[in-house]
Amino acid sequence: MTSRMLVAGVGNIFLGDDGFGVEVARRLATEDLPEWVRVADYGISGMHLAYDLANGYESTILIDATSRGDDPGTIYVIELEHGQPAAAAGADAGSQLFDAHGMQPDVVFGVLDMLGADAGKVLLVGCEPASVDYGIGLSPVVTAAVGEAVRVVKDLVAAAGSSTSEQRSVSDGSA
Repeated sequence: MTSRMLVAGVGNIFLGDDGFGVEVARRLATEDLPEWVRVADYGISGMHLAYDLANGYESTILIDATSRGDDPGTIYVIELEHGQPAAAAGADAGSQLFDAHGMQPDVVFGVLDMLGADAGKVLLVGCEPASVDYGIGLSPVVTAAVGEAVRVVKDLVAAAGSSTSEQRSVSDGSA
């Protein structure tokens, strides 16, 4: 195993474009990814994600709808700092400990701290939503962005594999 990476789709499928991460994870599950990458749909189960992260991944890619004020369908890649609140990554600044979304990265990382675990490097691949009103299904513009998000995640996985191979070559003296 060259690395351990968790690709976690999160979001609430009953709130329109908030189901973006779930749909991207569903599509990624059908892709040919390296054996050291685990793709999972966490939906709104933040506690499940926290406990899985506590198992020790070197890096994690969270995929979620992310409001930052750009045009709907815009894809973002944001490196989350340890302890960075979700609001700093673009989520609503009014997030409570629990809300209808049910998946707050800052709460997940707080649980990790309580467990004495480290999330490693965490990237957020986000998509600007058009609507997070009640209803099942992504808006057309966010549906169109799913393919780009899959490509972005696959590129991030490839880059992680390349950097791990380079590190191994240097430590083996074969560089």
